[in-house]
Amino acid sequence: MGVNFHEKKLVKKALETFYGLGPEASARLMAKYTIYPQARIGTIPPKTITSLTAELSTMTLENDARRIVQDNIKRLRDMGAYRGRRHAMGLPVRGQQTRNQIATARKLNKLERGGFNSKI
Repeated sequence: MGVNFHEKKLVKKALETFYGLGPEASARLMAKYTIYPQARIGTIPPKTITSLTAELSTMTLENDARRIVQDNIKRLRDMGAYRGRRHAMGLPVRGQQTRNQIATARKLNKLERGGFNSKI
């Protein structure tokens, strides 16, 4: 994958640093290759590391996963769905209240204005 981790780092945490690979998927991968949950990267045999790397290379991670999410949001916006319009306006998408605090939603759902700082 082109990423080097410190030998004392937990394998579970190292796997979770990849975008698109959460706690459940990392636990499933560790179970598949019989890696102890508290194992560190330095304790894993090189053969297991190469097979784990091969498995990770077949998965949709990092930029591909980001592109899929952006394409889904763009599709919602293009068809004019409610969720797409909420994304475009920078408002909460999943039914949260907007009366008081929506700073995070405004930060994450920036409107594309065609300038230099366009988000989506």
